[in-house]
Amino acid sequence: MKVGMLTSGGDCQGLNAALRGVAKALYNEFGSNVTIYGIRDGYRGLIEGDYHAMSPKDFSDILTLGGTILGTSRQPFKSMQTAEEKEETKLEKMLSTCKRAGFDCLVILGGNGTHKTANLLSQNGINVVTLPKTIDNDLWGTQMTFGFQSAMNIAAQVIDNIHSTAFSHSRVFIVEVMGHKAGWLTLHTGIASGADVIIIPEIPYSAKAVAAAINKRLRVGKRFSIIAVAEGAISKEEAKMSKKEFKAARAAMTYPSISYRLADELKELTGQEIRVTIPGHFQRGGAPCAADRLLCTRLGVAAAELIRKGKFGCMVALQDDKIVPVPLKDVAGKLKSVPPDCELVQTARALGLSMGDV
Repeated sequence: MKVGMLTSGGDCQGLNAALRGVAKALYNEFGSNVTIYGIRDGYRGLIEGDYHAMSPKDFSDILTLGGTILGTSRQPFKSMQTAEEKEETKLEKMLSTCKRAGFDCLVILGGNGTHKTANLLSQNGINVVTLPKTIDNDLWGTQMTFGFQSAMNIAAQVIDNIHSTAFSHSRVFIVEVMGHKAGWLTLHTGIASGADVIIIPEIPYSAKAVAAAINKRLRVGKRFSIIAVAEGAISKEEAKMSKKEFKAARAAMTYPSISYRLADELKELTGQEIRVTIPGHFQRGGAPCAADRLLCTRLGVAAAELIRKGKFGCMVALQDDKIVPVPLKDVAGKLKSVPPDCELVQTARALGLSMGDV
């Protein structure tokens, strides 16, 4: 059996742990009757035929290693079936690589864009099993993606450390957390670290509402506030714009990120000193936490079991704390957003936290 493995899209903690889980389970089941091929830099390697045979020792001592030993890249889904005249499409090149290499199946680790391409490969006759990776936890069909819990730990530690300096200087701190389209990471982090205001893309904010929350704290003697803001946060005014108008407005924005714009607005509204902290890619780096190592291992073993059974066209997912297969067609192209009235949002509001909207 020949199994090709690749990691695609943004990196995160746990990719190596998941690769290890798949490999160790396959070697344990098939021994020398399986050869695993590492495909370099995600779909780029599959497009260009850049792959190499691996051995069991390649998967040793990588459980706690950050990043990905295979490398990764972003290959936009919209370009997979387009090509210049007489040139093969990227899809055709990937199919040719699979045929030439004689892969019996592909194991693909990635997020939303990765899964759309994985589904495309599946629809074109390639045996595919996928694992859900993203620190945003916004992949449809799974309760949890790996990388999320590690990123949350890092973001929460940033806010934990900000508390002392915010208190000492009586300042308002804005901490910008990763998450362009979904606010899961910011919501979990904000609650876990005791932020006073949480702003996520799914709940458009009002600068006046945020200022009111800060002033309310001042009136009861709390001279500092911490605001957790998702990088994809949008104002109530922006939420009313068309997609074209929104893109134009953001292109014309002179601030490096939404947090700096909000900082200026709050300084004007409250008169307080505002500071912005952006941990950025720190949230995606370093060793996976223990919870992610466990999840990655469970997902990896489940993926190997699907291969053993010959059950393809699926993503292994966590649902009701059990690892189950989910059809790729049910996952591809679907974003798991935060429901504005979900239990976690209600929890935040019950604690007296502001979601920046009222």
